[in-house]
Amino acid sequence: MSAGHPIPQADIPPGVFVMGDHTGDGRPADGERPVHEVSLPGFSIDVHTVTNDAFAAFVNATGYRTESEKFGYSAVFQLVFAGDDCDILRRPPQAPWWVGVAGADWRHPGGRNSSLEGLGDHPVVHVSWNDAQAYCRWAGRRLPTEAEWEYASRGGHAGHRFPWGDELLVDGAWNCNIWQGDFPGTNTLDDGYLTTAPAPHYRPNDYGLYQTVGNVWEWCQDWYDPDYYGRSPGRMPEGPDSGTQRVLRGGSFLCHDSYCNRYRNSARSQNTPDSAMSNAGFRTVATAP
Repeated sequence: MSAGHPIPQADIPPGVFVMGDHTGDGRPADGERPVHEVSLPGFSIDVHTVTNDAFAAFVNATGYRTESEKFGYSAVFQLVFAGDDCDILRRPPQAPWWVGVAGADWRHPGGRNSSLEGLGDHPVVHVSWNDAQAYCRWAGRRLPTEAEWEYASRGGHAGHRFPWGDELLVDGAWNCNIWQGDFPGTNTLDDGYLTTAPAPHYRPNDYGLYQTVGNVWEWCQDWYDPDYYGRSPGRMPEGPDSGTQRVLRGGSFLCHDSYCNRYRNSARSQNTPDSAMSNAGFRTVATAP
């Protein structure tokens, strides 16, 4: 780690792995297939997502304003809205549990009446891909490629759904932060959290990475294309040359089998580079010397 980037590191060894959905759990439209062999050199990656404290250090050093702050709003999950009624700007009909909230940003994750008190070690959220890039430039780092992210998430094990194996529970206990109960109205909190958990929480995988699935979606470097795997190179793939959306990996605290089982090693999602929401953050990779 460095003074400008305080997140501990995991050294991922060079190797070959088979990327994609081995178990048939994914949605065809997400482009998790065909499974394909990928070779990667070794790299160093954050053991957990960038935290509020780490992002605050960046903002304090640079005066950076996130896109949510510039736009004046961001997307908040309905059960944690903490603002005034007049702050609710819209509810998308296809996902009414999301609320467009004036005054929501990384410092105010539920809205203008919320704060980061007690959340210093939680993942920073309401950061866009562009915001993550700005942090990386300051820290002398970069976002992981999609292939690096999946290789690291698998922890050296081939074909598993989750970083720890194929079964969701480990000895009857939760090992990730997702939704339990009846989505989106009732969360039984069996894993202990309604929204984000501390970034270094639950059991790490065998490479030492925490919470690559669940908790928050993680931005990757690549442009998103659901057909990319069919033409992806076998060595060090970096994604399509262009696109309109960037890749997100890992799922979040809102994932539930009733509508989103993307809390898996191979699961893919995407959003525009200027989008931000209360369940997406990022981790970083060391740049080559």
